[in-house]
Amino acid sequence: MKPRTATDHRPRSTASGTRSGWASAAALCLVMSTACAGPATGDGTAADARPGAAGVGDRLFPALGNGGYDVTHYGLTLDYVPETNHLKGTAVITARATQDLSRFDLDLSGLRVRAATVHGAKAHVARSGDELVVTPARTVRNDEVFTTIVTYDGTPRTIEGDDGGLEGWIETDDGSTALGEPTGSMTWFPGNHHPSDKATYDIRVTVPKDEEGDFYDVVSNGELIAEEDKGGTVTRHWRTEEPMAGYLAHVSVGHFEIHKGWAHGHLPVYVAVDPDESEDAGAVARLVPEIIDWADERFGPYPFSSTGAVVDHLPGLDYALETQTKPYFAEAPDEALLVHELAHQWFGNSVTPRGWKDMWLSEGMATYAEWLWEEDQGGRSTDEIFEDFYDGTDAEAEGIWAFPPADPPGGGRVSDPPVYGRGAMVMHKVREAVGDEAFFGILRTWTRQHRHGNADTRQFVSLCESRSGKDLTELFGTWLFNKKKPARM
Repeated sequence: MKPRTATDHRPRSTASGTRSGWASAAALCLVMSTACAGPATGDGTAADARPGAAGVGDRLFPALGNGGYDVTHYGLTLDYVPETNHLKGTAVITARATQDLSRFDLDLSGLRVRAATVHGAKAHVARSGDELVVTPARTVRNDEVFTTIVTYDGTPRTIEGDDGGLEGWIETDDGSTALGEPTGSMTWFPGNHHPSDKATYDIRVTVPKDEEGDFYDVVSNGELIAEEDKGGTVTRHWRTEEPMAGYLAHVSVGHFEIHKGWAHGHLPVYVAVDPDESEDAGAVARLVPEIIDWADERFGPYPFSSTGAVVDHLPGLDYALETQTKPYFAEAPDEALLVHELAHQWFGNSVTPRGWKDMWLSEGMATYAEWLWEEDQGGRSTDEIFEDFYDGTDAEAEGIWAFPPADPPGGGRVSDPPVYGRGAMVMHKVREAVGDEAFFGILRTWTRQHRHGNADTRQFVSLCESRSGKDLTELFGTWLFNKKKPARM
């Protein structure tokens, strides 16, 4: 993700501001377990079974995600009417239990749950804030693969923080878009919405014709594998075969101009552009494969089966998001912003932070990719950009010394300038210390070793030292963890 400009940046949502007291509600659910769900019933009850945790204990978002299981696949079937902003959904969630489960939680904000089954049998459900508590008819055994089906409907929420920043299900002038960082995905489907639990996806969306008799377009992650015209409605089926964190899941409904092409000569490129942005976004379809080819040489093989972009018309959103395979832009992006979000396909999407405090690994590297691109296009060198950030003369340097990039003081600060600009400066200092050959070798090793997985700051520091053969304790202590602006080194 990247705010469109440094001055436009708004801190992202806080746990208390945008999640309606989720943390306190989750805690209440744990204490009042009987009221929330009740015990599992039937012959499947096991004495050693216990509830899955409501939250994975993330330092910045402690109530986000859930314990006791690991999701492997989401099958989402959605029926959406833009004119009324009404959504009907069925979520088929395939998971593996990591303990004996008497019950478990799913993250879901708003929407009305009509029914739920586990193992094909009716399950008891209860709501507590943004937690959907599911009690199966029998215990789910440790290491057992189980399927949960939830049917739901309603008007999906737009989450608005105290700062006015928006995420979740957001209406546009001709449809809607779903944006999930950091918590918005739970407004349109139930799941385990922490970055550490990645899964594959099938997303089927049925939409009607508009008032002029034209079908709405539907764009999502991955590849469009089927399209069924039923006369009055059309269903489009998008599939993501590589694991994806929930906050990267995306659906845009509206009217788009579709541009198709290829990168590397064989990688499908799918670019959707709102007609209102067509003139300003004229170069996007050409630039996407060019940037992918450029990044492939520096960061390693592109990690997904397709690429592209969605350029919508949503003035005032103030940020773009690295939605997997097709970054989302609220309006026509410039080259630097396009480079940033496409670089996230390696750093953030394929190699996803283990926890939100590790977000500097994604945002710092995506920002540094901007620096590399500018240098390669004949602009400032990366040394010059580093100095402009250090001196505060770069437009995006404001606020980068507020806190160490690896230690945001709260969830509402996870997308603040230190995570981006100072994170990029850390990358540059590592490059200076180890040399170009070792540095780019580190990046390619990082994207290869953790491809489609999760990784954290400790692992990155260890890789930098092992690949370079150098003790980088002082460097990381000074630039990554120190609270003060470092002296020149």
